[in-house]
Amino acid sequence: MPPHRRSASGYRGVRQRPNGGFYAEIRSGDLRLSLGTYDTAHEAARAFDAAAWRLGRPRLQMNFPDVHTLQQALDLAPPPRLNSAQDRAEHTALQRRLLVAQEDERVMAE
Repeated sequence: MPPHRRSASGYRGVRQRPNGGFYAEIRSGDLRLSLGTYDTAHEAARAFDAAAWRLGRPRLQMNFPDVHTLQQALDLAPPPRLNSAQDRAEHTALQRRLLVAQEDERVMAE
């Protein structure tokens, strides 16, 4: 069986979001378990490894071979970045401004 291909982030189970954050997830059978969004790919990879330890995955399927116990993996894994109601409201306002700007550009082009 060929080795698992890593994502563009360089870590297993980590993808970069368009907003610059890094999303971590792990699969367990047919389920895809979300581990949250993090500020760096390294933090997301640490969260992936903690989940992999909890699921009993072999160490070869983890991002960091220097972790030897579940407790060590949990200690190194950061909490996910929280998106508050204020964050969502600011994002919505930004999206509206972008839509208005695009509409203004289209009108001026005509």
